[in-house]
Amino acid sequence: MNKGLFPKRKPLTKEDIQKLRESLPKKVEINSDGTKITEQDEEVTDVAPILESHADEISVPLSAEEIRAFQVYASMLKEKNKVMNLTAVDDDKGIAMKHFIDSLTLCPYIREEEKKAKGGKALTFVDVGTGAGFPGLPVKISCPELSVTLMDSLEKRLNFLNEVITALGLTDCSTVHSRAEDAGRNKKFREKYDIVTARAVAKLSVLAEYCLPLVKVGGVFLAMKSHSEEEETEAAKAIALLGGTIEKTDTFKLPGTDMERTIIVVRKIRPTPPRFPRKAGTPSKTPIV
Repeated sequence: MNKGLFPKRKPLTKEDIQKLRESLPKKVEINSDGTKITEQDEEVTDVAPILESHADEISVPLSAEEIRAFQVYASMLKEKNKVMNLTAVDDDKGIAMKHFIDSLTLCPYIREEEKKAKGGKALTFVDVGTGAGFPGLPVKISCPELSVTLMDSLEKRLNFLNEVITALGLTDCSTVHSRAEDAGRNKKFREKYDIVTARAVAKLSVLAEYCLPLVKVGGVFLAMKSHSEEEETEAAKAIALLGGTIEKTDTFKLPGTDMERTIIVVRKIRPTPPRFPRKAGTPSKTPIV
């Protein structure tokens, strides 16, 4: 990935990291009337050293303020996960690598799209099936200029994400309670986004039917997969039928791990036919072949 896509930021020193740790809340309490951050005599969530060690390796340098935002997000995630099943990965290293760093691998592709945008306009981005906010919220933290929408079918998850958005003071970041198939047929959302993404275990052909109807002509669907070569072949007909074409595929390992990741860039070259997406539940049960 091209490091030249990013503005240079002052590297964090050990002293910066120590000051950051000292400034962080020990615990995040989430009240019914909002989010309250309070100091407690408990072990602090500490994803800072992991983010500092690996963010530059994926060409996504992070500022002290951004790392602090990730710390608060991780604390809130761990606390909420005690009463609600948001993620099976709730240790600091797992959250930092499998959720935060993994999500941030999208940022170089987003920067490329921003460079192509006319007039330097802010791009619109939607994360379909966002779950606990991945990859959408980490992307928003690192790319604050993006207009980000987090879409999910479970309102309880979105309530948690709204608490995080408020706690971090994020602007131009909203949630939408909807299934992808329903959103794709809604004029409010259909072909309204410059960038659409999904990080899911569904087949690429299924993800394409969820996501491509939401992409503007000329925009991109960024599919995040653990592997893809066979799926790309299987999904070729679906992608073409839905108005897209595979522009490129990048496969790599997350830094410091043996976890293989693939990002597939699907360019929207013509409108999606009106009959797609099909009604809720149909894409997953009967994928386009």
